[in-house]
Amino acid sequence: MVHCTKCGRQNEDSAKFCVNCGYELSPEKPKEREKDECFGPRSREKEECFGLPYGGVIAGVVFGLFIVIIGFATLFEQDISRFIGPLVVVIIGILIIAGAIYGLSRRPRR
Repeated sequence: MVHCTKCGRQNEDSAKFCVNCGYELSPEKPKEREKDECFGPRSREKEECFGLPYGGVIAGVVFGLFIVIIGFATLFEQDISRFIGPLVVVIIGILIIAGAIYGLSRRPRR
């Protein structure tokens, strides 16, 4: 027996539409969810991280720049230790917000 996902009524296995509400029945099994990695789902076509296409690359570039900044600060004997923690939090927050905005822009409109 196939259950209607709209009204819950049982229908024959061969039924294409619900006998109660007329909703189209889908005999297909639900697709397996892809593993969530890096704060968002990964796409097979392009890697996504933080919900952004090629987000892993973006995160790598941002953190690479962060390390370069620390290197230059050390080279020029500047103390930036009090900015490191907040800067990391801000960078991660920006990546997550950008991913959320990008995800909303990809959603189909009703």
